[in-house]
Amino acid sequence: MTTASTSSCRCASDYRGATVPLKYLGITDFRCFARAEIEPDPRNNLIIGANASGKTSILEAIGYLGRGRSFRGAPTGALTRHGTAAFVLLGKVSVGLRTRTVGVRNSRAGLEVHIDGEPDGGAAALAGVLPLQIIDPDVHKLVAGGPDERRRYLDWMAFHVEHGYLELWRRFRRALRQRNAALREGSAAGELLAWDQEFCRAAAELDLARERVLALAGPAMRATGEQLLGGPVGFEYRRGWAGGKTLQEALVAGLDRDRQQGATLSGPQRADLRLVYDERQAQKLISRGQQKLLACSMVIAAAQTVQTALGQPLLLLLDDPAAELDAGSLGRLMAAVGGLACQVIATALEPDPRIFGVSPVLFHVERGLLHRVA
Repeated sequence: MTTASTSSCRCASDYRGATVPLKYLGITDFRCFARAEIEPDPRNNLIIGANASGKTSILEAIGYLGRGRSFRGAPTGALTRHGTAAFVLLGKVSVGLRTRTVGVRNSRAGLEVHIDGEPDGGAAALAGVLPLQIIDPDVHKLVAGGPDERRRYLDWMAFHVEHGYLELWRRFRRALRQRNAALREGSAAGELLAWDQEFCRAAAELDLARERVLALAGPAMRATGEQLLGGPVGFEYRRGWAGGKTLQEALVAGLDRDRQQGATLSGPQRADLRLVYDERQAQKLISRGQQKLLACSMVIAAAQTVQTALGQPLLLLLDDPAAELDAGSLGRLMAAVGGLACQVIATALEPDPRIFGVSPVLFHVERGLLHRVA
């Protein structure tokens, strides 16, 4: 990872001929697939097939290889093929000039991750070797959903851009857990003060890191949002405590409320992004299609920011990108995606020339079988 001082985003041509995020994926006992393999093209890939044929499951497996969880929110039991005890994913990915082997196994015993044959650090290790973003039919929740969706969005960028962010985030979460435990135990104000000091130190660093990465990504977020929506968009970071006060002052003022709730109600764990389109609050006052386009612009801007920081292309998964979009909106979306010059794997019912401007590599899924179309 690099620091947030990285120079402005590169143009599309800078990544041509660069490393390929995902070279190979082997799937065993995942969803409806007993076994499947895919060697995606470095640029544009389209997986086609009928509804419920397994197209999204292929993307889900790829996403799992990079995140250690299902982007559809499915538990392990739902991901493991019926009648089997575990699923296994084996991938070959590019990290800089190296090709690395990534293995994931999950069962009732939990997640196992191996990098180049050696046990490694779980989901965080996966995110480090296969950075990816996803645009699926639920992407509008990044705009219309709760603040936790937007905090994860900020944290994903910061993880890849801000050196040491993962350890900082873990330190902050430990301090938050300790303070919440002290609140539930009814600790005296003097005892809480000791927890407050570490909590405030970690919170201040986390807050500054998020502000830096948002400042870095902001121009791309605004430019891509205007490109997709045709009007000005805005993003206002809200730290998670009352303006005009330090966090320590907010904790003192809210102590009685925190004791009643048994939880800390001020701090970066309550942060949010206020999203505005054409002077309207985007979470409530714009249409579902506009929410999707705004969310897509945020995902694309995040990918662009992280690509620039890492100096290599990312993997972007598009699950049914045409859903809920008219032809003009889909065209603008795919133009923005093309501008990233990253590796893209998309799904559709059938070949759709509106999705890629040039012919993609085609894969077909039917009855749990995946093959490349010649």
